[in-house]
Amino acid sequence: MPIPASFRGTMRVPAIAAPMFLVSGPELVIASCKAGVAGTFPALNARPAAQLEAWLTQIDRALVAQRAAAPEAACAPYGVNLILHPSNKRLEEDLATIVRHRVPFVITSLGHPGEVVKAVHAYGGLVFSDIVHAYHAKKAAAAGVDGIIAVASGAGGHAGTQSVVSLIREIREFWDGVLIASGSISDGAAIRAVEVLGADFAYMGTRFIATREAMAQEAYKQMIVDCGASEIVYTDVISGTNANFLWPSLEQAGFERSQLLAGHAKGKLHDLADEARAWRDVWSAGQGVATIHDVPTVAELVDRLEAEYLTACSQPASPALIGR
Repeated sequence: MPIPASFRGTMRVPAIAAPMFLVSGPELVIASCKAGVAGTFPALNARPAAQLEAWLTQIDRALVAQRAAAPEAACAPYGVNLILHPSNKRLEEDLATIVRHRVPFVITSLGHPGEVVKAVHAYGGLVFSDIVHAYHAKKAAAAGVDGIIAVASGAGGHAGTQSVVSLIREIREFWDGVLIASGSISDGAAIRAVEVLGADFAYMGTRFIATREAMAQEAYKQMIVDCGASEIVYTDVISGTNANFLWPSLEQAGFERSQLLAGHAKGKLHDLADEARAWRDVWSAGQGVATIHDVPTVAELVDRLEAEYLTACSQPASPALIGR
């Protein structure tokens, strides 16, 4: 498997805690990395832009201290997510801050990653690009990224519509670099399942919302525990791009489910001051809520994920096979 040197021997399970808008912060990143899962956060969560410097300094110091205190223990690398869409007026400033801190890996979304690849590769960092179609994966590969994050159906946030099985297998037909799978992955068995499909890492968002260290409101965390997969609604009314949201939070914001499913509620976003407020008041999650039943610490969660993953790895071949 094409695991980068900076990841080798640093993790307890092959998983990345995905960057989540208004949810992922330095506490979640530090706890994830110390537990043996790569931690990440969106640069835009640090507000104003000057706070990004403080967050990166906090994370760098905490992880340096952890590695010095326990050099044999798992301590995974961390990453920062950059939105490349022209609407992101902070992009140039945030990228400069990331380069100054030599962030181990950068995740790009919603745009061509070429300039980010040049800047990050110049100091030896890695660039992973998230995509929802194989077409975009090919464009990212041509731009020189080190890894592709396949965001399949059922993922939280701006998910695609293709199944994780289909998307991973399609991308593996032309891509032999790092491949990261996203879409309804909430336990160690699912991490192992996407690994068998050809992914190098699982990308886990929703499961890490319901942890003590996440910045999400307590009511948001409890809603994830209380909801099932049937209460995930895929709609474009919040940001103009389809994403998965928890139905009870949409209902609290005044939406009607029949309108959402029919695509008749597009004007509702204007009642919410801006997109940041929209995502604060309407909560995203993926279909992985189906098997989330508690709000542990990150350390407790990773202990569980490791045990589940190792159990899945030890499963024998099917007894239905001839000679078994």
